[in-house]
Amino acid sequence: MPDIVVMFFLLGLVAGWVKSDLSVPKAAYDLLSLMLMLTIGLKGGFALHGQLRFSLLPELLLVAALGALIPCLLYPILRKLVQLNRADSASLAAHYGSVSAGTFAVALAYTQTHALNTGPEVTLYLVMLELPAIIMAIWLYRRAQPSSGEKIAGVWHEALTNRGVILLVGGVLIGWMYGPEQGVNVTGLLTGAFQVVLALFLLDMGLTAAASLRPFPRQHWPVLMFALAVPPVLAFAGILLGVALGLPEGSVLILAAMTASASYIAAPSAIRQAIPEADIGLAMLAALGITFPFNVILGIPFYHQWLLMF
Repeated sequence: MPDIVVMFFLLGLVAGWVKSDLSVPKAAYDLLSLMLMLTIGLKGGFALHGQLRFSLLPELLLVAALGALIPCLLYPILRKLVQLNRADSASLAAHYGSVSAGTFAVALAYTQTHALNTGPEVTLYLVMLELPAIIMAIWLYRRAQPSSGEKIAGVWHEALTNRGVILLVGGVLIGWMYGPEQGVNVTGLLTGAFQVVLALFLLDMGLTAAASLRPFPRQHWPVLMFALAVPPVLAFAGILLGVALGLPEGSVLILAAMTASASYIAAPSAIRQAIPEADIGLAMLAALGITFPFNVILGIPFYHQWLLMF
């Protein structure tokens, strides 16, 4: 059976499909996403406490390079095969080069449930994949246009200061500085409630995914096929990099899940400012309506089985 937290996503998906009046208030969603990202950062920081070493730098740089490479590979596919305009091609390249914190949380819970050996630095992969992907996709869009230094500066500010990055990086720093023992009265509440927060977050994601697919958008079938076909290909790239770096099994799986994922928090915010011509709804339909459900229900267990073949 799927991991129990995934069942909450399925519950939300079914509730949305049958048009139930079940809903998660926006204020509750904001609180859940805040707690989720802060807790992910804290857990990563705790794991890094006393373990941070200079030898991690080449590994993190290679992960960042992969994040920058993915939009470069996807952009021409979106232009030529999916036949999107430049703005939407760059937008989807940014969303799929960037990562989903929700998918990361599900993958992390999966590795814990299956007792897979996971390196302490996996939380840092979130930031190392996300920022280069967004910046590279925007560059791909702007390279044929006269660029505005003010606009580019605004993009950097948006990418570096959005709440996801602030909470993740801040959580990592706090966890790394204090470790799991100090301040446990504060951090223990967050880390102990991780699975509950994740379950409620996924419930809301299920409701949102169902809404994006009702009625089924047949006119966008090339984008929907892209959203279904691309994740395993990107996951394979993540597996190859993880195996080449000699990462432990859990770390490779999390890297594969993140490269297979698509952002629905950081990327929409940055792209809305940088490429106002882009249809953000189309990117959200692909990322949240197709790719996210595929990854959390089928993808992560499939990537694990794939990894065992290496």
